[in-house]
Parts: sequence; C-alpha cells; structure tokens
Amino acid sequence: MNTQEITIAGGSKSPLKVKRFGYGTMRLTGEGIWGEPANRHEALQILQRCIQSGINFIDTADYYGEDVTNRLIAEALYPYPAGLVICTKVGGARKPDKSWVPFNRPEDLRSSIENNLRTLKLDQISLVHFRVLAGSDVPFKESMQAMFDMQKEGKILHVGVSNVGPDELKTAMAMGNIATVENMYGHAQRSSVSLAHGGETRGGEEVLAICEQNEIPLVPYFSLFQSMPKKDNRIPAIAKKYNATDAQINLAWLLHRSPWILPIPGTSSLKHFEENLKATEIELSEEDMMFLE
Repeated sequence: MNTQEITIAGGSKSPLKVKRFGYGTMRLTGEGIWGEPANRHEALQILQRCIQSGINFIDTADYYGEDVTNRLIAEALYPYPAGLVICTKVGGARKPDKSWVPFNRPEDLRSSIENNLRTLKLDQISLVHFRVLAGSDVPFKESMQAMFDMQKEGKILHVGVSNVGPDELKTAMAMGNIATVENMYGHAQRSSVSLAHGGETRGGEEVLAICEQNEIPLVPYFSLFQSMPKKDNRIPAIAKKYNATDAQINLAWLLHRSPWILPIPGTSSLKHFEENLKATEIELSEEDMMFLE
C-alpha cells in the first residue's frame, strides 16, 4: 500500500500516526446495517487483511449491528497489534425498528463509551467521534462537555466530531482539542444533503478549509456510497486512462484532494477490499484533478 502517514492530534502529548487510508466497518453487518454479516468468515478475513496490508486505522461504532462490528474486530484482531488505531463513534442508537435516533445525553454517551470499551476489550479508546444526529433536544455543548470529561478521566485519548457544520466545529474547537472530523465526502457529493435514514448529513466541503488550517484530518464517510450511483462521465474517462475501476478513481481523487483527507472505504467483499487498496497506487496528475474538479 503506497500512502503517506497522517498525524492525528499533532499538537497534543499523545499524537497518533496512521497510514492515510483506513477501513470503515459499517458494511460488515447484515442488511440495513443490522445483525450478523452474511459471510462471517469473509468479514473476519477482511479485518485481518487490513493489518496484513498495512492499514492501521479502523472505524467502527457500537450501533453498527448492534455491537456486531466491535465484536468482529475483537474476534479477528485481539490482542491488537502495536500502532493500530480503532476509532469509534457515539451519539446515536438504533431502535427495534432499525431506525437511527440520537443517544447523546451525558449519561447516554458514558453508557456508549463503557460499552465500546467492553466489546472492543480496551481500557482506553484512542479516538472517539461524537456523532451529531438530527432530532436531538440536547444542546451540542452539553454533549461535547461530556466527551471532554471522559477524556480527562482517561476513557478517551482523543475526541473528534462527526456530521458537523462549520459553526459546530468551531464551537467544539473552542471547548477542547478536536483531533478529527468525520463528515460525508466524496467526488459526487461534497456538500450537505438530506438523506432518508439520517436527516441532514453534513458534507466535508463546508469544513475542509477549517480542517486544513488547523491540521485536523477529515475522515470522509459515504465516499463511495453516495458517489458510485451518480453517473459522472469524467470518472470513467480517468478510470480508462489508468486501467482502473470507477471506485478506485473516486478513492484516488480523495487522496489527492487534500493531504488532510483520510479515506475509510468500507466493503463486505474481500475482492472489493483488495481493489480499493490499489487506489493508493494511482498517481493522478494536476491535469486529472483539474478535469475532475
């Protein structure tokens, strides 16, 4: 895998260095991001291939499944290799009808952190994103203060935010050190959009400049989920030039878009995982990037 490293929380006493290409586990669950994977053996294989291929940043959440991805990670990788950063999210939960709801009161966030620690078999989580979900009646500052309180207690090493706009990001940064931002971002969908299952989903374009100015990695989610169904004749043209797939060019575009973008493409297919990895070997030219702009 040909990727540079990126530093998370570079100004802190405990910076983390990871390869600038990670893996998101959401697709390892069953249909509707619920229940056990259709192919458990392949799911475990993918996680093991992450380590073998040099990936050392894995994104998860205890509401994937529920708890399915956390348990798969522990089963496949525990005891964890040195340098592996497991990043999780709190702030949301699933109802029995599989809907997504806010779970962001201080006591809720504490419950989620304790659950993540237990299922991942960790004493401290290296990085936790507070995920903003639509429909909450809890003030953003109240949730963020709970996150920083648990950081002081040592349960969380670094705090990040997810699905935030510029104002929320600036508010969080004024309260404490924000290590990373996880927003939706891909070639075909860069700005905020309303999605059926989660209300307003904030795009990365609105916060990328703030991230770059403050050396905060932007971790894009839905980079392929949103981009692949949208036909853009420019992507296939560049894919043909490099004898690559459309997905590989989408990922290569992210890697070239900014040195502060840390892609985490997810898949439940080992074949697609290997294809995604090859995106790190594609060197897009300035002309390619201008064409794709």
